[in-house]
Amino acid sequence: MNYWLVKSEPFKYSWEKFNEDGRTFWDGVRNYQARNNLKGMQEGDLVMFYHSNEGKEVVGIAKVVKEFYQDPTTDDANWVVVDLSPVEALKKPVTLEQIKADERLKDIGLIRQGRLSVMSLKPEEFDRIVELGS
Repeated sequence: MNYWLVKSEPFKYSWEKFNEDGRTFWDGVRNYQARNNLKGMQEGDLVMFYHSNEGKEVVGIAKVVKEFYQDPTTDDANWVVVDLSPVEALKKPVTLEQIKADERLKDIGLIRQGRLSVMSLKPEEFDRIVELGS
């Protein structure tokens, strides 16, 4: 299993809306590295859901329920989506400040490549965020 983190601005698509929908395709990715990360996702992989800009915190865990396919919001064949479903909310959101302050998370992509919207996580990074959010 692989682990990932996706970012969404809460005013555009929040964790709460994601839970209401129950499933969504993850669209709007227009960065090649982020797109390649979407292509790397496999059904069953776990995904941290991060509120960017407002809040700046990991709020929940989702899972990949359909692997990549053509982004239905564009005719450009370069762009893809995956389908995600919510698994569970973290008991306590884990803030960017907490992540930056944690020695065990010092190399996480969220800090090293702060503008990347879809990134891989090491299993130990995923587990540490779950621990901080419990």
